[in-house]
Amino acid sequence: MTECIQQTFAFSNCEKKKVEVDFNGGNISSDGGLLLIGEMDRQLNLLSRAAKILPDNRDQSKITHSQKSLLQQRVYALAQGWEDLNDHDTLRDDPILQTAVGKTKALASAPTLCRMEHRSDRHAAIELNRLLIQTFIESYGDKPPTELILDFDATDDSVHGDQIGKFFHGYYKSYCFLPLYIFCESQPLLAWLRPANIDGARGAWLALRWIVTQLREAWPEVKITWRADSGFCRWRMLVWSEKNDIDYIVGIARNQRLEKLVEYLSNDAARQYEQTNAKVRLFSWVQYGAKKWDHPRLIVAKVEHTSQGRNPRFIITTLKGDAKELYDDLYCPRGDMENRIKEQQLGLFADRTSCHKWWPNQLRLLISTLAYVLVDSLRRDVLIGTELESAQVTRIRLELLKIGAVVVRNTRRIKIHLSSSWPRRRLFQCVHKRLLRIPGG
Repeated sequence: MTECIQQTFAFSNCEKKKVEVDFNGGNISSDGGLLLIGEMDRQLNLLSRAAKILPDNRDQSKITHSQKSLLQQRVYALAQGWEDLNDHDTLRDDPILQTAVGKTKALASAPTLCRMEHRSDRHAAIELNRLLIQTFIESYGDKPPTELILDFDATDDSVHGDQIGKFFHGYYKSYCFLPLYIFCESQPLLAWLRPANIDGARGAWLALRWIVTQLREAWPEVKITWRADSGFCRWRMLVWSEKNDIDYIVGIARNQRLEKLVEYLSNDAARQYEQTNAKVRLFSWVQYGAKKWDHPRLIVAKVEHTSQGRNPRFIITTLKGDAKELYDDLYCPRGDMENRIKEQQLGLFADRTSCHKWWPNQLRLLISTLAYVLVDSLRRDVLIGTELESAQVTRIRLELLKIGAVVVRNTRRIKIHLSSSWPRRRLFQCVHKRLLRIPGG
């Protein structure tokens, strides 16, 4: 991009007074709320642990920027909406970002951050995902859960260059990666980058076994259920779950045999629609066994009839109960996981996997996930009872984190003056008290 050398910018007059703008404000930042993210990080001790996982072969006696400060700089910037490494050419001088990282001088340049990403490897990716699970376990404190529901989903991560591992995916109609995500409610347990030329469920069984092992080590008595769409209905996962006391509720692709089993229900739904001209939904249990299965299993069938005709859907589950309640109240809420993935991709730029090599792109996915953990922890633990308790990342950023600030430094203190006209002053005060456990927060 052509470098702008214009110094002053004129705008329309205000009450006959000239309006001029320049970039000579000095220690001013648009990210005053970032200090809340930094405080959340310190309480979780998240990035400090993550930094110890990443390989660092530099001569420690000659470095200026520690691994921890590099990771903090990258993650905090993502939380504030600065997704590009090139942003750090000037962002490194932002006084709020420096303060959140614990520095008063210029932070790392874009090339230094790029070199950090390229030091990543497979071991680091595994251990960072393990840290996600540890952070999830720690979030319960001394009150272990009685039941957990793990959500599995894959999504497309479009690429536009010559990245290693890119393939064309027929369903998404683009060159992309196919990352696998696993969440428990809003908390991520796994973010694993995969090429797009594989079965969407590839690696899901190993991930399930790996996660369940760690959860059972922490909570031996916890009941675990996993749910997913029909892309994850694989016999090996079903059998392993049954043998290890794990429940599942998973979509299963419809076929002629399944539709034949519920033909009577479909006909009944069609008759009711003809009589009422209103959408009809009927539910039933059926028993079904594919040729490769070791035995038949119970299927919840939903037959829906609308103006568009018949629309049967099926789920397979080890759970017992009313078919409609299992479908509506337990299976359908898995769709909320898609919102969590969108938060990462759209709000925290998990899809900026533009490195040529594989493991740096995996690290970028995990860096986005770490940023998500910080914002989600703020939402779950601190914003409860406020107008932002169910807000998505982009709204939290806009209304709580993006606030103009003037920073004054001297030898004794750093004074940060936030905008006097900011509408969220009371909310900031409430969040600050809760984060620092101040009485009355």
